Amino acid sequence: MTSTVHLPTRTRRRLSVMGIAGVVILSACGSSSSSSSLNDADVMFSQMMIPHHEQAIELSDLALNPAAGASDTIRELAMQIKNAQDPEITFMKNWLAERKQPLTADEGIDHSSMMSGMLTLEDLDAVRALTGAEFDQAWVASMIAHHEGAIDMARTVLSDGQDKDIAKLAEEIIAAQSAEISTLRALLTT
Repeated sequence: MTSTVHLPTRTRRRLSVMGIAGVVILSACGSSSSSSSLNDADVMFSQMMIPHHEQAIELSDLALNPAAGASDTIRELAMQIKNAQDPEITFMKNWLAERKQPLTADEGIDHSSMMSGMLTLEDLDAVRALTGAEFDQAWVASMIAHHEGAIDMARTVLSDGQDKDIAKLAEEIIAAQSAEISTLRALLTT
């Protein structure tokens, strides 16, 4: 049986707009090659943002696991985050492939420690070990930090990058994740 989550109207509208904006941006980016030039910052952004987004999906999956006992609100946010970031991962992978760029930066180097907002394996295990309200609060705090890291990365590529498609994606990430941070902060009880 599916339960209905009752978020405030303003929050529902904001999340709906973010989802629609994400689809519009990704559609506008399309799968054709950009006519603009790219540089190392554009490539590095995509190579780093893919695993960054993958970890956000991993965090979302933790909240969607019934064993976590997450609230309906947290589960709904987790699903929305997952649904927004999965197509962005696909876009970045396609963007890199079309430009004959590797999906990852230098093999053998763990770049996750260089990415702002990334959780360690220990951090993920600590969240995974919690249930109910404790899980919700740890998940919210983790997702806020994670989103803040993505925003930092997006601002850097807007400053240093050259590719128009990547700039559009970075702008969308900043807008969507800033709005999600506002929603998440409202859920913090401490």
